[in-house]
Amino acid sequence: MLTLGWTDSFSFIPVDFALMNSAKKENRKQEINPNLDKRTSGYKRRLEAIESKLTVVSKLLDHALEKGIIADYVLMDTWFTQAPLIQEITSKGLYVIGMVKQLNQRYLLNGQKLTLDQLYQKAKPHMDKKEILCSVHVSLDNGIPTKILFVRNRNKRSEWLAILSTDTTLSNEEIVRIYGMRWDIEVSKSLLNLGKEFQGRSYDMLISHTTIVLPVIF
Repeated sequence: MLTLGWTDSFSFIPVDFALMNSAKKENRKQEINPNLDKRTSGYKRRLEAIESKLTVVSKLLDHALEKGIIADYVLMDTWFTQAPLIQEITSKGLYVIGMVKQLNQRYLLNGQKLTLDQLYQKAKPHMDKKEILCSVHVSLDNGIPTKILFVRNRNKRSEWLAILSTDTTLSNEEIVRIYGMRWDIEVSKSLLNLGKEFQGRSYDMLISHTTIVLPVIF
């Protein structure tokens, strides 16, 4: 389940969601019933479920913006903090703050394409290195300027985690503070007990149940 929520760091409001299947046909156990009325919300939801997750994230944001929801930042975990989606989101006039994985993605620094490990070696040390270790200003391959912040991994303190921000004017402390708000969405899922409250095999039942349990505003 993809969930879009809004927070001001005090309150959390679920805004929209999508229940996803695999975008690859070979990974799907069941296809859309060809007899399903194509005018129904159920059919449209099923089409949405087999789109790419990055496409659906963009559509959820468009839906929220069209309804007049105002936000400064889109907070994402490592699965979504990728250059194509970052470019899509920034084109909507929003900043991105998200955790990034140590993958093959390269970042441009002084004309060099570097990995996260290489950036960490070149990053400017933070004055208080207890939790925030260092940071560096770079660009993505698509030219978007970003700030990469390295923080200590609380679960394994000998390692670090990397947070990306397209708002390069923010201080290191502010990036950490804002990104910490993303945890509200995980807490809300846990408190609502969406994964354990009931069992069902009907996709329409899952959609209906989630709509009722999440106080979504659409």
